[in-house]
Amino acid sequence: MRSPRQGASGPAPLIAGLPGPATTLDGVLGALVDVMLPVVLVAGAGALLARFYPLDLDTIGKVALHGFFPFMAYQSVVTTQVPARTGVLLGLAYLLVTALSAGLAWVAARGRMRPEARGVVAAVVLGNNGNFGLPIALLALGRDGLDQSLLIFIWSMLVIFTAGPALLGEHADLRGAARTVLTLPVLWGIAAGLLMRTAGLTLPIGLTRGIDLAAQAAIPLALLALGAQLATTARSRLSRPVVTAVLLRLIAGPLLSVGVGLALGLRGTSLAALVLAGAMPTAVNAFLLAREYGSGAQTQASIVAISTLGSLVTIPLTVALLPLLP
Repeated sequence: MRSPRQGASGPAPLIAGLPGPATTLDGVLGALVDVMLPVVLVAGAGALLARFYPLDLDTIGKVALHGFFPFMAYQSVVTTQVPARTGVLLGLAYLLVTALSAGLAWVAARGRMRPEARGVVAAVVLGNNGNFGLPIALLALGRDGLDQSLLIFIWSMLVIFTAGPALLGEHADLRGAARTVLTLPVLWGIAAGLLMRTAGLTLPIGLTRGIDLAAQAAIPLALLALGAQLATTARSRLSRPVVTAVLLRLIAGPLLSVGVGLALGLRGTSLAALVLAGAMPTAVNAFLLAREYGSGAQTQASIVAISTLGSLVTIPLTVALLPLLP
């Protein structure tokens, strides 16, 4: 059953106006202005706030992840037109890209000390598909692209809280990591949405409007948190592990996503959403987990900061090339 798209309005997809390779340069400039500039402005506001005020970043992150993202997840499920088969293929494709990226990172990090090599792998597989990827997907692909990117985000959370502790913790408790994933309110928001769709139920208009308001606040708050987090991390340092992880994350990621997506039969917006997910910089969670487990936190902070800055160049190029995909 497909529910009416209540509250599903959003900006028109940028790539709709980019018909072919002749407009690639215009597409890059358009992506910089129409996709990256809004993201940078909101994240920059978060960075300025962190410079002038003593913000509790852990609290802000919890409010975004546990307070607002569940409402956005629920709204997306009850309004999305993404077929179930496409959702399954997206999840499978994302996991395959993650596995291939991990293999490439492990090979590239050969000869390094074991914890350092694991840190490179973690930085490559833990992409920022939430507070960075979702706003960009919305601006570049429209509401349909956001719905599919949200599905990828859920899979990325699973990877972050399982592969992340396994790679960055000396004695990670995978059972505890799995328990953390299962108790994420985002998953419960999805479950509630699926229940409503399956039963053919609708909420009273007052509740629906409240959910819409909370859902609309999720992405701006997440971007503010990202900017504040980046502004308070330690100074970045270039090293071989940092350069290796950044190049694999920003360049190999989208290329692998194209190959895997095409092999699995993804096309159109679904393939574009997967490629955008592969182009995202390293998640701030990589730094937070490294700090939690005492495993190369400075290296992870440098990778997060440099990959995020680098993505301001690589993501517009990726967005401009998306119309070339089948």
